[in-house]
Amino acid sequence: MATTVLSGTSGALYYKPAGTTGTFKETDVNATTDVITVAPYLNFKVGDPVKFSVVNGQTGGAGTGTLPAPLSAGTTYYVISYTANTGALQVSATAGGATVAITDDGTAVTPNEFQVAYADFVAVGQVRDWSFEISRAEIDVTTIGQTPGQYVPFRSYISGFGDGTGTATVYMTDEDAAMSNRMIEDVLQRQQTGAAFKLYTDRVFSGGTLSETLSRSIAFDAVLTSASLNINPDDAQSVTVNFRPSGTPSFDFAKS
Repeated sequence: MATTVLSGTSGALYYKPAGTTGTFKETDVNATTDVITVAPYLNFKVGDPVKFSVVNGQTGGAGTGTLPAPLSAGTTYYVISYTANTGALQVSATAGGATVAITDDGTAVTPNEFQVAYADFVAVGQVRDWSFEISRAEIDVTTIGQTPGQYVPFRSYISGFGDGTGTATVYMTDEDAAMSNRMIEDVLQRQQTGAAFKLYTDRVFSGGTLSETLSRSIAFDAVLTSASLNINPDDAQSVTVNFRPSGTPSFDFAKS
């Protein structure tokens, strides 16, 4: 069977911005003003697509309860206003549409709470290249008192925790809404919750739509650690953003 070697043209980088996950309680929902109060100084911007859910505040997994009506889990809404110093958030059912009229504050008994988060990964179209390295710690378990032989004894090791680091070089543009520019700014975002990468080694479209079944990728929540600007008269302005996973990456290298 013929084997096709993948090239860099098969790859892509998708991203969820930092500071775009917040939680709130029943008392944070105002059905009179249609305002939801989440944490202050998050990174929600007008036009951001978001989804709501009920989560368990102790485990971080799915919770039990009822979202404030008429909000529906799995439905994409759009931020129409977010006040950073108060955390006041309003959303619309369509991009640039009218504020969703909230009719009740829902039900979420502790430890359950409501969550609003950036809806899905977005393609970053100004990426020159990305890299990702994973490693395992080595734990020395060498023992003393080994039987001497002709050769010197070797140390023994077992594998320990995993770790990872990554970089992405992106081009700066004059478009304020460019996700590459936002990624650079996110390095200084104090609250990194919500930042996530999906690194495609082989991005495949089927019927004009990205096929997760046919594509190969690495996905993980992340923290952004630094940004290095490179500006000179002979090249396009580029920035290298460094990041690392904040949890275990998910590897999907199979077309199935």
